[in-house]
Amino acid sequence: MRELKGVPRSRVYRLIRKGEVRINKKRCKPETKLILGDIVRIPPYSGASTKEPGKITPALKDYLLENILFEDDEVLVINKPSGLSVHGGSGIKLGLIEALRQIKPEWAQIELAHRIDRETSGCLIVAKTVIALRALHLDFKERRVGKTYQALVYGRWPEEIIRIQAKLLRKQLDSGERLVKVDEEGKEADTTFRILKKLHGATLIEAKPATGRTHQIRVHCQHAGYPIVGDDRYAQRKVKDQYPQLSKAKALCLHAARIEFQLPKSGETVVLTADIGLNLQVALGLIEE
Repeated sequence: MRELKGVPRSRVYRLIRKGEVRINKKRCKPETKLILGDIVRIPPYSGASTKEPGKITPALKDYLLENILFEDDEVLVINKPSGLSVHGGSGIKLGLIEALRQIKPEWAQIELAHRIDRETSGCLIVAKTVIALRALHLDFKERRVGKTYQALVYGRWPEEIIRIQAKLLRKQLDSGERLVKVDEEGKEADTTFRILKKLHGATLIEAKPATGRTHQIRVHCQHAGYPIVGDDRYAQRKVKDQYPQLSKAKALCLHAARIEFQLPKSGETVVLTADIGLNLQVALGLIEE
């Protein structure tokens, strides 16, 4: 952890699981204990940072404390605001996890159980212990965590589009920006959709990703021909220009509205919902004007 300062612990565990961290030229496990004389190989990692995280503002502290959806001795679930990255890095001094660690001493070692995009608001699970973190990582890997999103898309979403199964290929540009596209050489991606409300020039939909690929819902909506309102990365200008009433909707209208998971220790099922994000509220207000 000292050599990968600034890298989320969950990312370090992933590097270990993939065999990129080696002890004496052999693969290792996260629980492997070092002994004197061991030689550890750590791969170069561009996301590492030696800079100290930024300081949390009183306003952000108040928001986070007021938007705790659930907390016990193992996990913390927060309604993340849009515009706040889940962790710092790549020029971002303060992310959600660094902010939470500054609020309470007992939160100093908490870690992200999963991620959502910086522009996306809503339910996010944070693990308080290493045991809980490993259990939650396994649940996400085995697709035992239920995630439900709400999104506002340009145009009239067709009734017949209820499921999109299109493989996604991720590419990282030299700038560090990640772009995803539908490609047969990509990884399996599966999303089901349901219309919540038909509006003038837009549709409020529900999206349930069965897989957890980067930008999955955003790219599947774009692939269907109905990109998410405010998505500067995947919504083409010619699509946006067709809906001038939504020109003032500058932020991504995607919200992690509901999450269902099991507590690591007891196995009890927890179902949580997060109030609709500000981005969606603003965009819906523009349509109704």
